[in-house]
Amino acid sequence: MTHDHDLELRPTPAQTEAALNPPPGRTGGDLVVETLAGLGATTVFGLPGQHALGMFDALRRSDLRYVGLRVENNAGFAADAYGRITGEAAPLLLSTGPGALTSLAALQEARAASAPVLAIASQVPTAGLGGGRHGYLHELPDQAASFRGVVKSVHTVRAQSQIPSAIAEAWKSALTAPHGPVWVEIPQDVLSAVTALPVVTAADATPEDLPPRPELTAVAADLLSRAERPAILAGGGAVRADASGKLRQLAERLQAPVVTTFGGKGAFPWNHPLSLQSWLEDRHTTDFLEDADVLLVVGSGLGELSSNYHTFRPRGRVIQIEADLGKLEANHPALGIHADARLALQALLETVSPREDATAPERVRELLSRVGERLAAQELTLEQGLLSSIRAALPAGAPSFWDMTILSYWAWSAFDPRRPNTMHSAQGAGGLGYAFPAAIGAAVADPTRPVLAVSGDGGALYSVAELATARQHDMNVTWLIVDDGGYGILREYMTDAFGETTATELTRPDFVALAESFGVPGVRTTPETLEQDLTKALASPGPAVVVLPALLRMFAPTHLEG
Repeated sequence: MTHDHDLELRPTPAQTEAALNPPPGRTGGDLVVETLAGLGATTVFGLPGQHALGMFDALRRSDLRYVGLRVENNAGFAADAYGRITGEAAPLLLSTGPGALTSLAALQEARAASAPVLAIASQVPTAGLGGGRHGYLHELPDQAASFRGVVKSVHTVRAQSQIPSAIAEAWKSALTAPHGPVWVEIPQDVLSAVTALPVVTAADATPEDLPPRPELTAVAADLLSRAERPAILAGGGAVRADASGKLRQLAERLQAPVVTTFGGKGAFPWNHPLSLQSWLEDRHTTDFLEDADVLLVVGSGLGELSSNYHTFRPRGRVIQIEADLGKLEANHPALGIHADARLALQALLETVSPREDATAPERVRELLSRVGERLAAQELTLEQGLLSSIRAALPAGAPSFWDMTILSYWAWSAFDPRRPNTMHSAQGAGGLGYAFPAAIGAAVADPTRPVLAVSGDGGALYSVAELATARQHDMNVTWLIVDDGGYGILREYMTDAFGETTATELTRPDFVALAESFGVPGVRTTPETLEQDLTKALASPGPAVVVLPALLRMFAPTHLEG
């Protein structure tokens, strides 16, 4: 008897010919790129190095598009953004030792934000593995040890026959909820040696679903149906699971107000009658969530930023849906449901009973009014006006990427992303230099839309080399640099804590002239002309830099009150 899966496994005549008569000159590097293509990859990011040349040489014999950045960490940020925008695993090709280690900060951000990045690095020759000190260039006693605490999984290859399976296993790991970065390392001699293995024509690495346990969703549905003051906190897991539609349906059925975390921006419509927006760094919002008799947390670990710096103290029942098992009940006791957000919300929609609550929209309006009154008392019209100008200039579907700078801290709470999966920042791990290289990755993922990057002058200097990348590939990326002559947010923190600053002031370049030296048009703007200048830059093809000299302030924190 012939089964359907037998037919699927039976090679085609073309595959049989390729297996019996592989083209000459192939190496271990060809097995890498053939496996990536077989898994569905179309684009790779990276930076070549001596031990990795076998992989990079194989790229010219493949149909994969290579986007090379100037710094490995920036290449990691670009791959991170590509993974966030597409939902696909983003291959990142790196060399050994310093090249590999330089990517660590980017991989930490990808892990914190659950971005699927498939990092493939070279290693010293096979004879140098195992911790012996042979004196190879870039040698480390245990290179993989540097990554085990950062990525989801580590895979070390020692023979060419292991390459397809190791990469497929890593690919599956990266795309199984929760998404995240993975690490594969292959010795130099394995990559560069000629191979007699057949061409890799396909690879099976389908990620596993993570459905909720039905007895848990039944209890959750009962709690929500009987709640008097239900509320929902939606995090990045709701965005990554493409669950915004189901989230809205559930909120409307329950008449439950929704607040999104900074990583969950766009998971719920900003101006919906039930939208509490993203004012998590506000005591009024914290009080509202504490007052809920049932709080549904979807795709958030209730970490530092999502809990108003751990001041959140729920008085009601908490239901937590989370794909990352380590985050489940990590901060608060809850009915923990280990599941993909989309599958769990679907289960709740099938079992929850509708609620009637005419007071919910009014309670939302009252809260947002209180937030507005608090801000109005602080005379922060400059900062609010800048966000309004950016929102007006940025097309509705265009993605934006924000560095760790004061304007970004404002945007976490106050910026309307308009659509899911369009606003991203480095708030997962909190490193500098994310915005511009990440915007490059997004432009690669979708070249039909302009992309905005927002940095301070300090963060901009981390990634200024990528102006060359943007120019080389004619990326539609506009970079807004808010130039305040230092690390602005650290300046505020130190002044508040110690009364004076140390090491926060910077000598910086003329960013307009610097951009123009790369062949990238630059313009110096003002708060009054920002909307016009950004609109023009975003509408023009290719990269552009807009520099805004401005000294901004943060709104007063509320987590220190009382």
